Amino acid sequence: MNDQNELEKKIIDTYQQEEAMMILIFAQWCVNNEIDPFSFYQSVYPDQVNNPELQRALDLTVSKDEAEPIDTNTVCQVLQYFGNEELAYAVAQSKK
Repeated sequence: MNDQNELEKKIIDTYQQEEAMMILIFAQWCVNNEIDPFSFYQSVYPDQVNNPELQRALDLTVSKDEAEPIDTNTVCQVLQYFGNEELAYAVAQSKK
């Protein structure tokens, strides 16, 4: 039973790390495109006013000048992978 608990914990930890990377990609894309990530996120998810994960990710971003470009399609694919269909759609629409 202990091995099962360890496996479950490892799966959860991996998912959380990947989710944090998804949020970081979104935050850096926002910085690169001079978009306020909190306002943008809240425009899509108005019920989620406080997002500490987004703040942590934003703390890890670099300036637009230091960052590598992030393709909008890549951001959309990563967001969709984690079930953020509405946010992916808003990101795609923002570049049209």
